[in-house]
Amino acid sequence: MAVVAERAFTSRSTLQKVEAGDTNVSIGIYAGVLQALGLLDGLGQIADIGNDPVGQALASAELPKHVHLKRTLGSSSDG
Repeated sequence: MAVVAERAFTSRSTLQKVEAGDTNVSIGIYAGVLQALGLLDGLGQIADIGNDPVGQALASAELPKHVHLKRTLGSSSDG
């Protein structure tokens, strides 16, 4: 634990908070711990909507069903 904390540039008590899932620990500390453990490459997958079918479904549900574009004066295609 001391080695991981040292490599993550944090204290052992903060590392214990990370292990407990404490939401008051900054994302930077979590990234440092992931780096120390050699797991930082997986961080990019967390926010990837391609890995989140529930998030995709919720985002699609909020899209409007019909879109009506307003025409501005002088923009008609009649010439």
